[in-house]
Amino acid sequence: MDAATLRRLLGGGTPRNLAVSKLRPASVLVALEPERGVWLTRRSLALPSHAGQVAFPGGKIEVSDPSPEAAALREAQEEIGLDPAQAEILGRMDDHITGTGFHISPVLALVPRNVRLTPDEAEVDELFCLPFPALLDPALPARREAVFMGRRRFFYVWPHEEHVIWGATGEILYRLAKRLRGEA
Repeated sequence: MDAATLRRLLGGGTPRNLAVSKLRPASVLVALEPERGVWLTRRSLALPSHAGQVAFPGGKIEVSDPSPEAAALREAQEEIGLDPAQAEILGRMDDHITGTGFHISPVLALVPRNVRLTPDEAEVDELFCLPFPALLDPALPARREAVFMGRRRFFYVWPHEEHVIWGATGEILYRLAKRLRGEA
C-alpha cells in the first residue's frame, strides 16, 4: 500500500473515544511504512509488565503529554528511536480497553520508506514489520478463546513465523485490517 492509499483509508474520521475512567491511560503509535507494513516491537524480557510480548511502541500517557498523539510520539522516540518529525499523524483509531487495566488510544502515523529505527535495548528485544499482505488477507487473523480471570474471552492471533501476536496488539491490528480492507 502506498502513502496516498494509506492517507485515504486511514485519515480523518472520528474515533470512538471512551470516557476517562480509573484505568491507566496509555497511547500507542501504529507506525505504517508505505509499501512495507506496520512496525511492531517485542518487549524486553527484563520489563516488569508484558515482558516478551509483541506490542506497538507506546506506553503511559504522562501528565506532561498534551495529547495521546504527543504521548505516542514520545514513547516511539524512546523505544524505537523514531524522530517525531518523521511521523505524519493520520488520526486515531477507536480507544481500546484491556483486561489488564489499560485505556489505550491508538495513534495512526505514516513513517518514511526505509525509515531508520534504533530500538532501545532496555525496552525492546526486537523490532519488526508485519507486512501489508497479512493485514489485507481476509482469512486472517485467527479468532481464539480462553478463560481469563474467570471469564471467557475472545481474541485475535496474527500468524507470524517468529512471534505470537495477540492481546491488545492483535485487536488493534484487527481493527486496522478492517479499515485497510474497507470493511469498517
